[in-house]
Amino acid sequence: MRLVDGGSHCAGRVESLHKEKWGSVCEDGWNMTDAAVVCKELGCGEAVDVLGNAHFGTGSGTIWINQRVCTGSEPAWEKCGAAKIWRPFDECNHDRDAGMICSGVRLVGGSRCSGRVEVLHRKTWATVCDADFDQQDAEVVCRELGCGPSVEVLGAAAFGRGEGQVWTEELQCRGNESDIYSCPTSTKLKHDCCHDNDVGLLCADSVRLVDGSSRCAGRVEVLHRGQWGTVCDDDWDMRDAAVVCRELGCGEAVDVLGNAHFGPGSGPNWMDNVDCSGSESSLKNCRSAGWGKHDCNQTKKAGVICSGVKLVGGPHLCSGRVEVLHGKTWATVCDADFDQQDAEVVCRELGCGPPVEVLGAAAFGRGDGQVWPKELQCRGNESDIYSCPTSSTLKHNCIHDSDVGLVCGGSVRLVYGGNHCAGRVEVLHRGQWGTVCDDYWDMRDAAVVCRELGCGDAVDVLGNAHFGPESGPIWMDDVDCSGSESTLKNCTSAGWGKHNCYQTKNAGVICSGVRLVGGSHCSGRVEVLHGKTWTTVCDADFDQQDAEVVCRELGCGPPVEVLGAAAFGRGEGQVWTEELQCRGNESQIHLCPKSPSIKHNCSHDNDVGLVCAGSVRLADGGSRCGGRLEILHRGQWGTVCVYGVNAIAGVVVCRELDCGEPVGVNMAVPGSGPIWISHLICSGSESILKHCGSLGWGEHSCDHGYDVEFICSGHIMPRLTNGPHLCSGRVEVLHGKTWTTVCDADFDQQDAEVVCRELSCGIPVKVLGAAAFGKGEGQVWTEELQCRGNESEISLCPTSLVKHNCSHYSDVGLKCSGHTAVRLVNGWDSCSGRVELQYLSDWGSVCGDSWDMRAASVLCGQLKCGSAVAVLGADWFGEGSVHIWADVFDCHGNETHLSECPISSWSRTACSHKRDAGVICSGSSLLFHESQVRLSGGSECEGQVEVYFSQDWRRVLLDSRSLPEASVVCRQLGCGSVLNVSSSSPSSPEQHSHMFVTGFNCSGSEAHLGNCSSPKLLNLSCSSREQLSITCSSVFNSAHSSMRLVGSGGDCAGRLEVFLNGSWGTVCDDSWDIEDAQVVCRQLQCGVALSAHVPAWFGPGTGPIWLSEVQCEGSETSLWNCRYQSVGKLDCRHKEDVGVVCSEFKEIRLTEGCEGNLEVFYNGTWGNVCVNGMNEETVSLICQELNCGRTGRESGARARVESSPNWLDKVKCRKHDSTLWHCPSDTWGQNSCNNDREVAHITCSGEQQHVKCSLFPYQRQCLGFFFGIYDVDHLPLRLMGADTSCSGRLEVYHNAAWGSICDDQWDIRDAEVVCRQLGCGKALRADRSAAFGPGEGVIWLNTMECRGDEIHLWDCSYSLKNHTDCSHKEDAGVTCADVSVAPVITSKVTTNSISDVKSEMITSRPKTPTAATLSASPVVLLVLGVLLFMALVLLAGLVYQNRLLRSVLSKWRCKNLPEGIYEEINHRVITERTPISAQREHISSEVEHSGYEDIGEELLSERTRSEVQHSGYEVVGEELLSVTAKSVNEEKTEYYDDAITSSGLTSKCLIPYFTKIKEIMAEVTVSSYFI
Repeated sequence: MRLVDGGSHCAGRVESLHKEKWGSVCEDGWNMTDAAVVCKELGCGEAVDVLGNAHFGTGSGTIWINQRVCTGSEPAWEKCGAAKIWRPFDECNHDRDAGMICSGVRLVGGSRCSGRVEVLHRKTWATVCDADFDQQDAEVVCRELGCGPSVEVLGAAAFGRGEGQVWTEELQCRGNESDIYSCPTSTKLKHDCCHDNDVGLLCADSVRLVDGSSRCAGRVEVLHRGQWGTVCDDDWDMRDAAVVCRELGCGEAVDVLGNAHFGPGSGPNWMDNVDCSGSESSLKNCRSAGWGKHDCNQTKKAGVICSGVKLVGGPHLCSGRVEVLHGKTWATVCDADFDQQDAEVVCRELGCGPPVEVLGAAAFGRGDGQVWPKELQCRGNESDIYSCPTSSTLKHNCIHDSDVGLVCGGSVRLVYGGNHCAGRVEVLHRGQWGTVCDDYWDMRDAAVVCRELGCGDAVDVLGNAHFGPESGPIWMDDVDCSGSESTLKNCTSAGWGKHNCYQTKNAGVICSGVRLVGGSHCSGRVEVLHGKTWTTVCDADFDQQDAEVVCRELGCGPPVEVLGAAAFGRGEGQVWTEELQCRGNESQIHLCPKSPSIKHNCSHDNDVGLVCAGSVRLADGGSRCGGRLEILHRGQWGTVCVYGVNAIAGVVVCRELDCGEPVGVNMAVPGSGPIWISHLICSGSESILKHCGSLGWGEHSCDHGYDVEFICSGHIMPRLTNGPHLCSGRVEVLHGKTWTTVCDADFDQQDAEVVCRELSCGIPVKVLGAAAFGKGEGQVWTEELQCRGNESEISLCPTSLVKHNCSHYSDVGLKCSGHTAVRLVNGWDSCSGRVELQYLSDWGSVCGDSWDMRAASVLCGQLKCGSAVAVLGADWFGEGSVHIWADVFDCHGNETHLSECPISSWSRTACSHKRDAGVICSGSSLLFHESQVRLSGGSECEGQVEVYFSQDWRRVLLDSRSLPEASVVCRQLGCGSVLNVSSSSPSSPEQHSHMFVTGFNCSGSEAHLGNCSSPKLLNLSCSSREQLSITCSSVFNSAHSSMRLVGSGGDCAGRLEVFLNGSWGTVCDDSWDIEDAQVVCRQLQCGVALSAHVPAWFGPGTGPIWLSEVQCEGSETSLWNCRYQSVGKLDCRHKEDVGVVCSEFKEIRLTEGCEGNLEVFYNGTWGNVCVNGMNEETVSLICQELNCGRTGRESGARARVESSPNWLDKVKCRKHDSTLWHCPSDTWGQNSCNNDREVAHITCSGEQQHVKCSLFPYQRQCLGFFFGIYDVDHLPLRLMGADTSCSGRLEVYHNAAWGSICDDQWDIRDAEVVCRQLGCGKALRADRSAAFGPGEGVIWLNTMECRGDEIHLWDCSYSLKNHTDCSHKEDAGVTCADVSVAPVITSKVTTNSISDVKSEMITSRPKTPTAATLSASPVVLLVLGVLLFMALVLLAGLVYQNRLLRSVLSKWRCKNLPEGIYEEINHRVITERTPISAQREHISSEVEHSGYEDIGEELLSERTRSEVQHSGYEVVGEELLSVTAKSVNEEKTEYYDDAITSSGLTSKCLIPYFTKIKEIMAEVTVSSYFI
């Protein structure tokens, strides 16, 4: 704001800066209250005048019209009202520009027209020396201030010593100037003055009461521009009268009178339509029609009667110390000279009820000043004390210790409500009680009544004669209190006795009989109204039920916390002597039963405190300081209509919520429930919103489309952007109306806790710096969060100015878990039970099909229950109810919290509560940890079986019951079904003497070994007993480690790739058919195969082609059980890569691009998604998946194809879901959806997003399947700038160009992934700072963040774009170990497959023989006996063969031939046409001692053994020899370089060996024919 063209900065045309544009202000709506605030803001004196008609000249540019509502008490213009304060006003022209004059002088320390003189000198207030100030100067000062003429000039700092400087000039006014700036001044003072010489001045008042019985009663006249004029009685009420009485230094306003009650007066009508709030210091500061503007005549002059007596120091207007106005000074009255008749007159004059008690001895405190020197001698019937006779002298010599006090009956009362704080409102006027009409009766009016009665807060207002009608007069109608009045009589109304009301519309009020002190309206020390005295309550006698009633009575939310030990400070007065015994459902505490005495001896140190939830909230705005305004009334939340809401309401709302200042008011997102308030009008002084005015509870003509929303300056809300879902991304904070990023140096774990909690995203998983989710835009937040970690939202966190100078390179990112809690239920203790996860307030179980031992171990650790003992099903811990969460936790097992595990979507099976997962942790008391199981010497799902038995881990012996036992072990470990049962023998000395376990008697269907019969403990010292080793199906079922489908955007369709020899490769389509695809779909848990698309239907792959000639029967559990060739064929190219589509493949689309019906491809068919239950998060996620923006809206529609199935219903995504398939929903195909109107139709915002494929793997633009580009998983890498292929500067091929990687956050874990992906050895070093020389071109990658165990670099977190913020001096590189020698793989375990070609396991209990079987023919038994004998003879022949082989090997073995050669030759022999299961069998069965005595068996491959039955062993020997010889002679030398270099031998050493083998095989052939 500024004042221009007025001669000083304190006078001139009003101009306002709005939207960076100065404009003048239209005179309409501009008045003295507005001017008073502007003068204060500009540092000027009082507002002297408001002038229109372009008094200071016409402005230019925009003309603004004021929409603020100032009361005049605000310290600055911006504190008036709220947002939308200005708008252009085309109906006004510059001829009507508003102007104003502020004084350049002020009077301090007295009243507006009396005090120490201070002059504004260069924006600084300076005092004036009394020696340099005369009567002419005083005349000008009084005139400038709009006061009456000078009364007295007072020196010697009569109004106190000032501060700052003493004015260095001397005023030389002539006395006729309009302001002191027009007075001549001398350049220097004649005297050397200090603040002891500050001059003071008494001016006559600018308002007066004339033609009444005293200076405190009469016609109201006001002084303006040196002339006295009258005030029109239009809208003249008690609030206006209260300002006049206060300004005159009189007592309370007793009555207002119109119709020229004190005569018509003369002179101009200066004011009309006066509207004071009651708190103004001068009548001139009240709003009015404007100086001289009126439609009044001389018969409508306003009058006022102020009391000449007042009661001071009491709880309300009608009780206190008696003080009488003596001249212009208030004097106390001696108690010895004051009797009942005097009391009658005082109570009557004050408009109070009859006297209740006269109290002496300064009962209301000692007064100040003089004691009245006269004695009242009232008869008791006088209307005021000035009408009472007085004696000239006192009979007694009194001091202030004898000041008299008086208690009068109140001027307002509540009747027929059960106590004096509830009932029909009645008011006393001119000695008669009358009622109040309920027109416009609201909580502001009720608040004044409750305060005046000494009750608690106003709880409710009731109309329609709720407490019964009355037959007396109706004194008040259209009551309009500001809420700050000391008595109801001071509120605006239609006038005493003026109404258009009936007794059936009497107003009623309920005030609380309890209050909370020392906090807010809804928190503080509990005090109960006992009689008319407030008492505290003992904490030992106050419980939760009592708290429920107190909070309800006060209109607050439910109790949050009961606090003892005087948490809100020690009270005063007495402690309540009764004990509340509330049941909790009462509406008020006076309805609660009470015991006659308390059980404890309490003092104020035991005063109880209470915190209730608030009665006002801002909802659905993102934080507690912004959103739709809702208010709690009669136990129900409701909204507020925007109609009639004034801007100051925002001040009250934001203050009550402790949210700072209002910054905006708008239409809200529609709410629900009742609309409680319309035409909300606040003055700004209300302590709570309920005290503001309105049409009344529930009175409105609105719908929820007109709900109002407020935004406070404390509206700070976070969001996570540019991440894979709403619970992960770059942290941004909305402060006011601007989104800002946050500096990583100013963000810690406690801040992360609060952000995740506020976003309903569980707990923080990781805080990421250095713009891990990309650089933001706009400004970086200039404040630093200092959260403790337990706040519910960041607006409750303290903040400070940032310590660091941050840019967007330092934008912080955050990953939250999504889930908020985890628990084990229905178990024996907290460490065993059914797994349940909490999302927001909803608990749900987890599908056991996708729950494994690694996830279980993490969960047990998180619950501080040790490690996982077993993963069990619903048959152990019962079935859950309601939700089954679709989340699959892909844990490594070393995480400390389940939230640290990535959430994947590998599980495809439709789950029910019959498959709920359960877990037993080692910390459980169940079975005292007996029958825990583990596999050692292999992986978590493969190895030697060990059980915890008799306080130690024991090996298990192989026996006839091992197969069902192995089935239970695999199930208990969460490793699927048993694939192989193996035998192993102890090889180390410590294993030769070991306590072993045997005797488990399992059926195979048990969930835990503890359900099988108890085992026996054996102490064995020999090595002949074989130990049980098993392989479970989950070893091969992990799509992460062995097989995947890529290129479709889902996991159940795509190009088939397998992981072998440390890298991913494709499968050739030679001999590929639907049976092979069936096995792939089964292994990946993707349902059944819909097709086996070839060639390269999902695009050509890169890298090796690992498999060809795959031949499955279709019933195998794994592709590795099928026959295939495992070495890439030269005649197969990537254009022949095989692809597979399984029934569980899912895809989504909108039928018209970024809008339309939502359809899902599932089980080979496009179908509908129903709109039922769909929420905002679901729509947002769908739009993001389709790259159609971040937001959208849903509606119901008709199905596009009438016959299409309805695949999904009640889809309700959570914030941490990154794809639609993670979202909870009804089971596929199960719904009650109406295809005519309940199919989901979605319209997305359509704003295309720049997507980082590493974070959004499901986005379409990241998939070659949709856009014809290479798969993101196969962006090529290379190492440049070094002499070896396994070290150098790392470069990536993207967008048809090679580019380097920035070394920000580059470390050894990132290097480990690169080395693994490139087929090199261990990472030796992560090179930085362009160690291999700077690259050229673009820098594609930055902020790599790998765990180190990823298979591919693109599985890590990174930023993929042209990073211009990084230079080639920062190029990253790696140094890997070279791999020149193939590793030697040996094992001490011998395995035997328990399955034939299909490798299928039967784990059910053997059937009991039937009677028919037991009574079989003796002939059958004879035949079986003969067959048994022949088998024994065959076995003897095989034993003989084995001995011959050992003998030959011992004679012909080349002594210097390394083991590596035999292993490599053997490897080449068996890989020509053998399944991987057979290879694994070979690798794990190397001979334990010399390694060669059993080589004959090893050379008999699966194929060789199967052909013995038909053609005999001589053919086998021939084929085996030829194949081996060919392998030795024809294979590339690179396979044998390592062996030849080490020994210098050639394959000639092997010729005698193979020759002898052929001879032996011939002998075996003869034996076999004989048998």
